[in-house]
This record gives sequence, C-alpha cells and structure tokens, in this order.
Amino acid sequence: QMCEKFTVCENSMEMLLHNNLNLPKVTEEDGDFLTFLSFQDKCLRKISSGLYTFQTYLKYVQETFTSENQNVESLSYSTEHLARTVRQMVMNPEEVIIPDAATQESLYTKLKSSKAWTEKITIHLILRDFTSFMEKTVRAVRYLKNTRSFSV
Repeated sequence: QMCEKFTVCENSMEMLLHNNLNLPKVTEEDGDFLTFLSFQDKCLRKISSGLYTFQTYLKYVQETFTSENQNVESLSYSTEHLARTVRQMVMNPEEVIIPDAATQESLYTKLKSSKAWTEKITIHLILRDFTSFMEKTVRAVRYLKNTRSFSV
C-alpha cells in the first residue's frame, strides 16, 4: 500500500539513504538462525526486548499514518501483549530490556521531527523491519514450541 499510495518503494535510493532508524533485528552477529535458537533463553529475551522497542515505532506509525490508525492500534496492542507473554517465558524476566520512558520519548521526538516526505519513508521502513522481525519471531516461537514444553 505504501508503495502504491506514496510511491515509496523498497528499492528507492532515497529510502536507503534515510534508513538510520536502528530498528530491532536479528543480525549476523547472532549467528545463523538455528544457532541463534540453540540459545533459547537468549532468543526469547531478544524477541521480547525487540517487541518492547517496536512499541515506540508503532506509536509513531499510528499517529502519522492516520488512514490506518485502527489497524496499527490493534497491531500495537497485539505486539505489547506478545512482548509480555514472551517475557514471562524467559527464565529471568528482569533481563528483558524494556526501553524506559525517557528513551521512548527521545526516540519519539526524533521520529516526529521528520519532514513530510521522510515520514512516509520512515513508516515504510518501520513496517518493513517489523514484518521481518515478526517473521523471525514466528519461526523462533514455532521452533521453541516444538523443542520446549510450553504452550504459546
């Protein structure tokens, strides 16, 4: 929808130049996916922390991409619920990094200072990286569900 409505497309050179959002990801340093999953508790901590971090980005998307406000609100609520659920599965839930209010406010202020054209790119990047993060989260949870005795 973003590509069609705002002509903000995946391979746009301008988009690549503006991707300094520092969104949560599974990176090369985490190793390949199966190695990453072999450290199950670490995996759950990273997923939960990433989901909590995405909350600020989703708040920005919700307030900026107003035509999809209800959908993003629902997505944000579900993401927060999933973050809490995954956090409860961690052996020591206090080790899950949850951004404090000052960090969230600082990030939100930075996001809101974007120009109108950059807003569209920022929304696209947030949603693209959130989708990628959630795809990895689903695979991780399925893998963990099959190898640990817990229900999701």
